Amino acid sequence: MIDFKKIIGEKIAKAAEIDANEVTSYIEIPPNTDLGDYAFPCFKLAKVLRKAPPAIAAELKEKIETDEYISRVEIVGGYLNFYINRMAITASVLKEIEDAGDKLGANNSGEGKNVVIDFSSPNIAKPFHIGHLRNTVIGSALYKIYKYLGYNTTGVNHLGDYGTQFGKMIEGYTRWGNEYNLEENPIDQCMDIYVRINNLCKEDEEVLEKCRENFKKIEEGDPYCVKIWNMFKDLSLKEFQKIYGMLGVTFDSYNGEAFYSDKMDEVVDKLEAAGVLTDSEGAKIVDLEDKGLGVCMIKKSNDSTTYATRDLAAVLYRARNYDFDKCLYVVAYEQNLHFKQIFEVAKNLGIAEKSLNGLEHVAYGMVRLTTGKMSTREGTVVKVDELLQEAIDRVEKVIEEKNPDMENKHEEATKIGLGAVIFNNLSTSIIKDLVFDWDIALNFNGETGPYIQYVYVRTKSVLEKAGYVPKFEEINLELLQDKSSQNVITTLYNFENVLMNVASKNDPSLLARYLIELSQNYSNFYNDNKIIDDDKDIQNARVYLTKCVGQVLKTGASLLGIQMPNKM
Repeated sequence: MIDFKKIIGEKIAKAAEIDANEVTSYIEIPPNTDLGDYAFPCFKLAKVLRKAPPAIAAELKEKIETDEYISRVEIVGGYLNFYINRMAITASVLKEIEDAGDKLGANNSGEGKNVVIDFSSPNIAKPFHIGHLRNTVIGSALYKIYKYLGYNTTGVNHLGDYGTQFGKMIEGYTRWGNEYNLEENPIDQCMDIYVRINNLCKEDEEVLEKCRENFKKIEEGDPYCVKIWNMFKDLSLKEFQKIYGMLGVTFDSYNGEAFYSDKMDEVVDKLEAAGVLTDSEGAKIVDLEDKGLGVCMIKKSNDSTTYATRDLAAVLYRARNYDFDKCLYVVAYEQNLHFKQIFEVAKNLGIAEKSLNGLEHVAYGMVRLTTGKMSTREGTVVKVDELLQEAIDRVEKVIEEKNPDMENKHEEATKIGLGAVIFNNLSTSIIKDLVFDWDIALNFNGETGPYIQYVYVRTKSVLEKAGYVPKFEEINLELLQDKSSQNVITTLYNFENVLMNVASKNDPSLLARYLIELSQNYSNFYNDNKIIDDDKDIQNARVYLTKCVGQVLKTGASLLGIQMPNKM
């Protein structure tokens, strides 16, 4: 597809006699097409050229000539607005979609680059709740998009399978295990044990100390504690896999915290050799106060390890084994300080500069109930398996009421219900908190996953009614120059750029919002134009554009983990 932004950047750079790459990075897309297809903010050059932005804009306009790609250039305040030749963009978009097929927007930008994405990471023996769901769908979308852009991508499920909580679980199981049948609803049973022992720990400090001792025994390889710990782990993974299967989420590694239990001594040794490890009341710490990051504890006073120790061991392992250009940690923003500390301390582990620079915390907003914050300890969580089933059941009920003769009702309801839940978690900027509400999550009207699916099904219906899809060579591009058609075409053109922005900002909500925009623009096109028409040339053009929209909606939704139904 023609890179109009690059063409404009080169023209501005030539006129201003400055670097084209820098200029191109400043080019923006105006909020509406009346202001052009691209805009260059001339204040970016004010310091270099020592002139006011309007004067710079006037000077540049005089030097920039229109051509087969740029139809005109206008000045609006300190902006230079560029209008693309509509025939050129129409031809470029529609031909590219035919040539690319379901690989539109895929490119080689990630070729030769390695990215590790650490996501989902639920705690063993605890429910997979809606907080984990948001983490999982964000990470999975990034995983799919990076792969689509040609990166060598590794998805890691850094399981929470280590720590004092397992000492608590072992203590609870030792006390009350004969009261439970862990083969039936194992996570619920484990959660009940955890809530009971946690409450007992609050009342009795001696019980809490026993739990801490149990964790230390796991680290030391105590046969009984390790056996119970492995049992909890195996039961939990089996349950988690059911959820991952429903969501279409895959991983390349399930190396959790425990995997690094024999790799932490090297971290301690390296930090001691670097001279940054100090003693503090029996514990070993790295003092980061001078960087405003507090103290990073590496070993507790009882010689047991911490999250930080294990995360540092993971950084070292991943740098060696994956040689990553990027290592993304999809973790809630509550852990901002933790990751700032980890990335700072990691500078002392002898890791290559490339990998150190590639460490990035992809922070996302917390998920809360309408009644407040969730707590596993208090047993107040919304479990994902129940949420997903509820979504499917509600859709099936609607289908039964409105379209009881639909074929494959359960299959289609599953796609729509899961699509609604996934999109609900991705439709707003990931850094924003999400208050979970059943009615909002499963709302099938407005800017939702089901709306995108509905528009896709409408495109399929149009193609079925037409009975054919014309080739690009059969399209009269002049018949797609009306405003609603051009809005669709402009949006289609931006698909690849949106994917690149997702990878740049690590925010899949940009793709979710794009799919809403494309759906809305197609709905306007559909309402403004008669697609099945007596004039075969008009029908060919509009049917072809419809095919393009359906193709991009399906591709984009699949990158978010959403499947498209055949009927609604």
